[in-house]
Amino acid sequence: MSELAQIIPAWQAFSTATKVIPIRDEAHYHYMVDTLEELLAQTGADENHPLMDLVDIVGDLIADYEASQKALPEATGIEALKFLMQQHEVKQNQLPEVGSQGVVSEVLNGKRSLNVRQIRALAERFGVSPVTFI
Repeated sequence: MSELAQIIPAWQAFSTATKVIPIRDEAHYHYMVDTLEELLAQTGADENHPLMDLVDIVGDLIADYEASQKALPEATGIEALKFLMQQHEVKQNQLPEVGSQGVVSEVLNGKRSLNVRQIRALAERFGVSPVTFI
């Protein structure tokens, strides 16, 4: 690929400046979680924001590291939300971070997806990584 010659310097500059590379230790993991939180703060609820692809990449890197380091069963974001609701004894009508009781019900039944704003608010409420809900 002739494009590789052009990509290499850009990649080296990007990865050095951002440290967006595969996570290999806890310190880098925490850095990447902080980076994801900053990205989510920057992008807000705008799913068309130019940084949303970077949000996905950083989220995937975090998820990959967590999967390799922590023996947690596979769970969807909705399953994680249901578990956290049970653990914290939270009812559907007690989740203003998601919306009305009807909206919460649709999310929990898989009829509606969580958006970036909701994910960020739920992560803050339950003290977990936003990746939990992705």
